[in-house]
Amino acid sequence: MMQTVQLSITDAGYVAAVREALSRNCAWHVETVDSPDQEQNCVLVLDELAFARLPLPLCNPGRVVLISRPDPLLLAQAWEAGIVSVVSREDSINTVLLAIMAAALRVVNSHTAVALSGISPNPVSVPAPIAPHNPHSGSKRIKRN
Repeated sequence: MMQTVQLSITDAGYVAAVREALSRNCAWHVETVDSPDQEQNCVLVLDELAFARLPLPLCNPGRVVLISRPDPLLLAQAWEAGIVSVVSREDSINTVLLAIMAAALRVVNSHTAVALSGISPNPVSVPAPIAPHNPHSGSKRIKRN
């Protein structure tokens, strides 16, 4: 299955470099978009302008790769939105590719977790502990006369 990557970056030269690197290293379906479609189950590579236009909260923020300058306010906004992959324009194209590949793995894993839940609409739950810790519920000695 070929994964889709949506590029929403205003710098045409940078878009061309990322597109070239993706086509050279992986089998990706790359779309250049003005506004990313959060409904698609794909990686979203955004610049600061595209990120600013997105409605919050983000749908599956782990699949987003933000390309930005090291501005503390912007990085705080990205952190609060749940974005875990932030790269700089000064980073090498290999670093950008690594961030995109990591986001693609998060897309696959989130999709697999939904598929593994079967027909139940409930998310996968963590089982409760076997017994609560209660010091008064230990074994009792029987007195014999």
